[in-house]
Amino acid sequence: MTLTAGCASPAPRANPTQALPEANAPVSVPANDHRGYLSREEVQVFALEVSQNRQIPLPSVTALLGQANKLPMAIRLMAPPDPGQAKSVRDWVRYRGIFVEPIRIRKGRAFFEAHRQTLALAEDRFGVPANIIVAIIGVETLYGEHKGNYRVLDAITTLSFDYPDPNRPDRVVMFQGQLADLIELHHQGKIDATRQLGSYAGAMGIPQFMPTSVKSFSASATDQPTVDLENNVADAIFSVGRFLQIHGWIGGLPVFAPVNLPPDPHALVDGGLTPTLDWTILKDNGASLAPGTMSPAPWMGYPLGIIDLPMPTQNTAQYRTATPNFFALTQYNRSYFYAAAVTDLAAAIGP
Repeated sequence: MTLTAGCASPAPRANPTQALPEANAPVSVPANDHRGYLSREEVQVFALEVSQNRQIPLPSVTALLGQANKLPMAIRLMAPPDPGQAKSVRDWVRYRGIFVEPIRIRKGRAFFEAHRQTLALAEDRFGVPANIIVAIIGVETLYGEHKGNYRVLDAITTLSFDYPDPNRPDRVVMFQGQLADLIELHHQGKIDATRQLGSYAGAMGIPQFMPTSVKSFSASATDQPTVDLENNVADAIFSVGRFLQIHGWIGGLPVFAPVNLPPDPHALVDGGLTPTLDWTILKDNGASLAPGTMSPAPWMGYPLGIIDLPMPTQNTAQYRTATPNFFALTQYNRSYFYAAAVTDLAAAIGP
């Protein structure tokens, strides 16, 4: 799910020559109105802002928001844990086992074979290996089998105005940006937001794109003006490739560099999503090339990062040397576990 990757970009400024309502003028709603979210003042103000910033007639905005219903499941799943509740333990072995397992590997190979030509075209255009694209789709929706059963309009509206954690105003801003993009896509006829289904957080389609990702990164495999991520596998494949390319994927580089790290590389891990080291620094700290590795290698000229994958049941962690391509994967989902699982699944599926 590309929840964190789909943060809304700033909206364009309204055309000052266009007659639109005042930004602080409430939408006229009768006192006995029971239109759910649209009866709330903050939603009315949001509707006006979207109308002005996106150049969408206000009645079109309010007509869509008036159909949104609260989604309790989204609130429950996004709620922070109770203060006395034990925190979940991050366990790489357990996480990896969810995704790098026989069913996903077998279905991934079948998906690869069924769409080999399209995958080759996408790899040629975007530089992203076919098995990486396949693995992302496998992790996200089991190759399109599980795309979500919640109406995206309900999910994103709920998380925009009833987000359950008051300590995360940044999430409210993010979801309201996603909602504005969903309204815009609906107005343009690119998504039917009254019908579109997805996850409880609003991710949709075969690759689980959030609305901002649909707007900014989706791609048609046949260069059509409209992209279908719900049913068109080729569009989904091209969109994943384009997303990764735009987020820094470098063709020809591995995700992990073949490096033997020093016995305790923990001090080299900064936990960020941007590589801050280089090969010289790693060598100075005791790293060496894995046996059989050719030198110089292309990845040696790029920033690198050491990532940790905790394995608490073994009281240790797995450490890997990540190239910029690993960090491109974290833009799809901001998690070391996610990016490493995608990479391992891709390797299991094979070329």
